[in-house]
Amino acid sequence: MTSSPHPQQNLQEIEQQLKTLPDFRPQLVVLPEASLCFGAGDKRQRELAELPGDGPMQQGLAELAKRYNIWLVGGTIPLIDSPEDKKFSAASLVFNPQGACVARYNKMHLFDVDVADNTKSYRESNWTDAGDAVVTVPTEFGTLGLAVCYDVRFAELFRALRTAGADILVLPSAFTQVTGQAHWHVLTRARAIEQQCFVVASAQAGEHDNGRQTYGHALVIDGWGRILAETETMQPSIATALVDTASLHKIRQDIPVAEHFNRSKKVLHASTER
Repeated sequence: MTSSPHPQQNLQEIEQQLKTLPDFRPQLVVLPEASLCFGAGDKRQRELAELPGDGPMQQGLAELAKRYNIWLVGGTIPLIDSPEDKKFSAASLVFNPQGACVARYNKMHLFDVDVADNTKSYRESNWTDAGDAVVTVPTEFGTLGLAVCYDVRFAELFRALRTAGADILVLPSAFTQVTGQAHWHVLTRARAIEQQCFVVASAQAGEHDNGRQTYGHALVIDGWGRILAETETMQPSIATALVDTASLHKIRQDIPVAEHFNRSKKVLHASTER
């Protein structure tokens, strides 16, 4: 997506894309980070922030999940737990095909960095509270592990998600043009290979209302690190792949990374105690 600062406009754009979905069900759709409000700054996000379970952004996402009979990861939206909160959470909500919100993950790692682009300096922590919980969601086609954008640089979170049973790592994102060109494909493929999971990495793309430039290239990656689908255009579009999570069994059986990791942890622990 090239999301605007206007939630209703973005919801309409999302619905136009959902109308092009293939007929296969069950189906998982992952929206980009800040899919319903992007390009107006963090202050605007705080103004739009909703209480959990209450507000037009959450209602709009729930209705789309139900109308199109899909599992929908709603990118991120700003949530507050109290009207008095000065900061919001960048919350990734998961809706089932009945339109019920079944999980919430608050972005854990905040993007406080300097980048050689139009924006130059990013300080998410000025307006955003960091999450502290690892979140997975069981579905009929496998267990989802939730992460957001900058989280992809922290492999420990993805190891924790795999340990918690994840088969599909979802990554709503808004990578900058500069960091995307350098690191996007490398990092997303690395997380898929390390954890032997599918990765579904959505993306903002193009130049937004405030001049911010995002990289695009939404991806579906399998547990061997192969890119199954990718959006090549900077226009709103969908990367779609038909997959079977049962294929992960052979990858994990042939190269039992999780088993070897647990074994090495025991050795390291024993060495430390000596």
